[in-house]
Amino acid sequence: MPTLGRSGLRVSAAALGTMNFGTDPQAPTSETEAHRIIAAFLDAGHNLIDTADIYRGGTSEEVVGRAIAARRADVVLATKAAGPQGSGPNHRGLSRAHLTRALDASLRRLGTDYIDLYQCHLPDPDTPADETMATLDGFVRAGKVRYLGCSNFTAAGIVTAQWAAQRGHGTPFVSLQANYSVMARAIEAEILPTCREQGLGVLAYSPLGSGVLAGRYRRDTPPQPGSRLAQWADMPGPTARSFVAGLLATRHFDIADEVAAVADDLRTTTATVALSWLARRPSITSVILGPRTTAQLTAGLAGLAFDLPEPASARLTTASQFTVVPPTNGQHHATSV
Repeated sequence: MPTLGRSGLRVSAAALGTMNFGTDPQAPTSETEAHRIIAAFLDAGHNLIDTADIYRGGTSEEVVGRAIAARRADVVLATKAAGPQGSGPNHRGLSRAHLTRALDASLRRLGTDYIDLYQCHLPDPDTPADETMATLDGFVRAGKVRYLGCSNFTAAGIVTAQWAAQRGHGTPFVSLQANYSVMARAIEAEILPTCREQGLGVLAYSPLGSGVLAGRYRRDTPPQPGSRLAQWADMPGPTARSFVAGLLATRHFDIADEVAAVADDLRTTTATVALSWLARRPSITSVILGPRTTAQLTAGLAGLAFDLPEPASARLTTASQFTVVPPTNGQHHATSV
């Protein structure tokens, strides 16, 4: 197993994402099935399980905690904080007030006295990085947390946090969770080089482009009622609808068609091709799978293990290539070609 960033923590190349797990009737995966998935994942020799305090109103953490109770020492348990945990102004973000409350709540829901990898789920522009990193370092010194990570941070945000940890002689981040797939490669421009420089391993989420790369959606066709993207599009406010529209962009379907063509040539599935391409990208420590069923887990693990021929991989890399636009505001950014 690879080590996670500039640390000695060994994690599996496959990680289990648990956003679908919960106890509410609307949860895609029941607790019984979640327990089966977790047992199958661990039995297959993998160890990194990722959740968050906002998944299913915290019930994802509860389900995970009960499922791993008898095998806690075999699990690298990761969770995240920053999202809203109440209506008050101090019930979200990366302040000392919120993180302290959030960590204690996660430990209680998970039924454990420590978390292996505690991650900042989102950046918080209103809280100084020095406050956040000093708070997180305190968790490590208290034995409640072993390692620290972040999610959805920019390259600048990563550097700012690492410098804050260094100034305070504290604990730095060792990982970043980022959206990365053959159709979402913008992190290659600045974020992946920054992770290498700053000693962060990369955990790639949404490896199938929220289902677009698995063939679950069709070009110029609204998402089917009940599908994940249909549910997101129905959320209040314009942000979710804009996000869904971006996922269903013509360029993404062009890439999905190329993935499907490669899959046909190799007589395998589109998901297998997309996962295999991603698992072999430089700087990727682990790919996060988000199965709803044990069958989906089995297929996902097989996809990560599939040996995608180099010509096929190069074909997809070319088809999904992006370029770096010259800076207009003091920063570079990535775009498609």
